[in-house]
Amino acid sequence: MYVKKVIIGVALGAAVFSISCQNQSKWDETNAFYHESELPYHTADFSKIKNKDFKPALLEGMRQQTEAIEKITSTSEEPTFINTIEALELSGSLLTRVSNVFYLLTGAHTNDELIAINNELAPKFAIHTDGIYLNDALFERVKKLYEDRTVLGLNEEQIRLIDVYYERFLQAGANLNAADKEQLKQLNQEIATLTNDFSDKLLAATKSGSISFTKEELEGLSENELASLPQKDGKYTIDLNNTTQQPALSQLKRKETRDKLFNASWIRAEKGDKNDTRSTIIALTKKRAAKAKLLGFDTYAAWSLQGTMAQNPDDVFSMLSKLSPYAIQAVKEETTLLEEVNKSGVALTAADWDYYAEQVRQEKFALNQEELKPYFELEKVLKDGVFFMAKYLYDISYIERTDLPVWHEDVKVYEFFNKDGSHLGLFYTDYFQRDSKQGGAWMSNIVDQSHLTKQLPVIYNVANFPKPAEGQATLLTLDQVVTLFHEFGHALHGLFANQMYPTLSGTNVSRDFVEFPSQFHEHFAFDPIILDNYAKHYQTGYVMPQQFADNIKAASGFNKGYSLTELLGATLLDLAWHSIDASTEVTDVDQFEREALEKHGIYSEMVPPRYRSSYFSHIFGGGYAAGYYSYKWSEMIDYDAYAWLMENGGISPRNGEILRKMLFSRGNTLPLDKLYHDFRGKDPNIDAYLKYSGFTQE
Repeated sequence: MYVKKVIIGVALGAAVFSISCQNQSKWDETNAFYHESELPYHTADFSKIKNKDFKPALLEGMRQQTEAIEKITSTSEEPTFINTIEALELSGSLLTRVSNVFYLLTGAHTNDELIAINNELAPKFAIHTDGIYLNDALFERVKKLYEDRTVLGLNEEQIRLIDVYYERFLQAGANLNAADKEQLKQLNQEIATLTNDFSDKLLAATKSGSISFTKEELEGLSENELASLPQKDGKYTIDLNNTTQQPALSQLKRKETRDKLFNASWIRAEKGDKNDTRSTIIALTKKRAAKAKLLGFDTYAAWSLQGTMAQNPDDVFSMLSKLSPYAIQAVKEETTLLEEVNKSGVALTAADWDYYAEQVRQEKFALNQEELKPYFELEKVLKDGVFFMAKYLYDISYIERTDLPVWHEDVKVYEFFNKDGSHLGLFYTDYFQRDSKQGGAWMSNIVDQSHLTKQLPVIYNVANFPKPAEGQATLLTLDQVVTLFHEFGHALHGLFANQMYPTLSGTNVSRDFVEFPSQFHEHFAFDPIILDNYAKHYQTGYVMPQQFADNIKAASGFNKGYSLTELLGATLLDLAWHSIDASTEVTDVDQFEREALEKHGIYSEMVPPRYRSSYFSHIFGGGYAAGYYSYKWSEMIDYDAYAWLMENGGISPRNGEILRKMLFSRGNTLPLDKLYHDFRGKDPNIDAYLKYSGFTQE
């Protein structure tokens, strides 16, 4: 997952000005952000940053950007690219520098003080962002440049930047009248507050949803896995993953234990207590629908999909409708296989799927996760797998940096270099689960690449792998191996950024394109060239037997129906919530959820959505509202690109050079459909996805 929260704009509200003034005395040289970092790549100095630094630094960042925007709009000079667009790009340097670190910590290592700051400032950030996009004087300057852009002697990237700004102004409501703008500002503040409220409740609900078991109840887990679990009063605690299904369910032999763990996940944020998210969901989706109506759209989805590759909800539904028959048919076939290995005499439920799917893998494909895990030790997968892939495909190298401060003891830092030895960027990893971290896995920036600001990228990846006991190795499942390759695919997209302007740099692309580089690099997790280099027993060093590799390949098509169906379920929930109009009254979240899935023929007791509404952080706490479909849309592109790779000889440095040059280093410098068409010579479709996923033979 790619996560990027951007605060940009100008705060015109009196509240922000007064708060900035009140806190002015706190903004001085004692603040860790007062001076730009002198560390390599201007990366954040986590040894100096304190919680108390954030609020005054963020407020000062807004004040400085406000001042810069006023300078742009108050000049009597005619608008030029430099005095308007380029000035906009440079206007929020302090705010970007601080907010990148702030959102890193609120996601990966938060605490009560940071949560309080985020809650307090969320509506002010919304005001600040509205200040730029609802500023009439600024919009008129951008509009004038947009109208004249083809006769100003600008290069392709500069024209694209004007286009992007103009589209953002329009989407944000720049053409609304004054009264409607004030109403929109209020809605944006309320939406920001509700989004934060959802995230805070979900973090607390997930934390309190952890569930304890006796050793006997956890029959099926290895001694190493048991040792990695927190222990208290003779019991072992399993923390909840962000998804509906939990990793341990594939190994737990006792049905009662599986049911207990699954149910804890299922109702984590639906307990009727202070961490119940359902009322927040209803309020948030209603506000979003009202915002869409104010901006002239029937639904939030229709408004949100502007500027994406999909463009509108109808095209999204069209793609999903083409996939759903394959998913449903495959689930029927997979269910039959599960029932064949179920010797318990008890009917299967959703809590049993992963356990019996594992039995099918063992019996039908001779694939045993416990036998495989010793060959997937975290450090070897990362350095001899993921980093080796990057070296093999793109000829980039790395060194580990132990001299740079980090935000947690689990974090490691690597420096990457191009083929010619030139600096590429810094890369941080933070892989282990802890209470202070949001669930899931993601990538984002500490420092954004830009030739204008003379900055190279500083990237981080976050995951939630269980941390082993002291002295024990971190052994990964197949899914966790894929997660490493996926998130580093995002990192490569960021590291390869080569843009003049930060707004167009690296991963600053539409949601339905941003998951393309990450999903594309998943294909190499089990590519023979890569696999042979890293899949070695963590104790003996022996290469994984070829039979194991063959079994992985043979089993790769199994459970695809389940995976696709649970993802389609989550995607359709997202679209359903964001396809309601402003007059729709939702009173029962569970009923709404079930009816939405039944409407599209995806409802299944055996295959629940990957995320229920109540813990769907992507769409209610993150930036994927009406955009979760982007995983499938990007997957369509990634398989199409993978087909190109196979048609041209497979994984090779030559092909890597083409991919980097034509796709992964281009950022948002061209309309993304054109960018891809220039590479492939055609538009992507689902044919390659169906073929390489095993749904069709051709």
